[in-house]
Amino acid sequence: MLDKLEFTERRFEEISASLSQPNIIADQEMFKKLMREHKTLTPIVEKYREYVKAWNDEREASEMLDSKLEVDIKELAEEEMYTARSNMVRLTEELRVLLLPKDPNDEKNVIVEIRGGVGGEEAALFANSLFRMYSMYAESRGWKPEVLNLNETELGGIKEISFLITGDGAFSRLKFESGVHRVQRVPETESSGRIHTSTVTVAVLAEVEDVEVNINSDDLKIDTYRSSGAGGQHINKTESAIRITHLPTGLVVECQDERSQYKNKDRAMTILRSRLYDRAEREQNEKVAAERRTQVGTGDRSERIRTYNFPQGRVTDHRIGLTLYHLDAILNGEIDEVINALVTAQQTEKLKAGEAV
Repeated sequence: MLDKLEFTERRFEEISASLSQPNIIADQEMFKKLMREHKTLTPIVEKYREYVKAWNDEREASEMLDSKLEVDIKELAEEEMYTARSNMVRLTEELRVLLLPKDPNDEKNVIVEIRGGVGGEEAALFANSLFRMYSMYAESRGWKPEVLNLNETELGGIKEISFLITGDGAFSRLKFESGVHRVQRVPETESSGRIHTSTVTVAVLAEVEDVEVNINSDDLKIDTYRSSGAGGQHINKTESAIRITHLPTGLVVECQDERSQYKNKDRAMTILRSRLYDRAEREQNEKVAAERRTQVGTGDRSERIRTYNFPQGRVTDHRIGLTLYHLDAILNGEIDEVINALVTAQQTEKLKAGEAV
């Protein structure tokens, strides 16, 4: 591990020097690429330098103990040595986590797709609650949520919504949200007070650039139609809404949130690229059995990942057995506690997988 860390530090210093060179600054693509690598290596190098300092402190304290010292100075040297050793143990574990293989999508923006499932209007209303939860979470982290496509119901629910969240590390935090979210509560229209169970499906896709997915225009069927929405919202007299069908895969993307046909087409293509990228990535992962051990749950969108129980004020994430009793706060976007637990569980699985190899 130390050899790898020394190499990482050398690479970090090379990049730092390169970033100040005029020819690199002039080459925007290269500059951006090196900046991304520099950002990735920075926490590893900083932690490694902490480890080196602790190692030096431990060695100096040990050398002092080998010489003749006054009792009080010897006690101080012993304390410094034990503190340094404790820091070295802690830093070693932190470095092991930092050196785990990174998901190449972690720093990307995300497209989140929410669809009401079983439960009709009640599911649609909860889909709206989840959209609000993710929007508030994004804003709390300084990210920007932007609706790409929206299909509402008459009562304020959401049949389907696609929205982009722009911000550093958005995918690394939200990727765990893919799956079936189950809600248990008494609907306002239920006179007998009976608890209903409804489901909502969430898909989290990494936003991808044109160069990452090659789409042949001959493989696309593009239809235009008039926008429509609940209660007369987004209604247009022109055919500005776009439906794109990717013929080889059968994937269909619709976008009608903008009044401009061109903007809707651009947004629909953004969603299509991300879906195709996600599809190819999942197919690749299925071929690598070892990769499954590094995931929390299967990530399958048919898998029930979380239950929101309103009568008990409880949220349970079934993948890691985590139960929290502050449902209101979570629905107000305070989901870091859940995500942190999922990140820790994934890191633990990756460490175990590495030890088993």
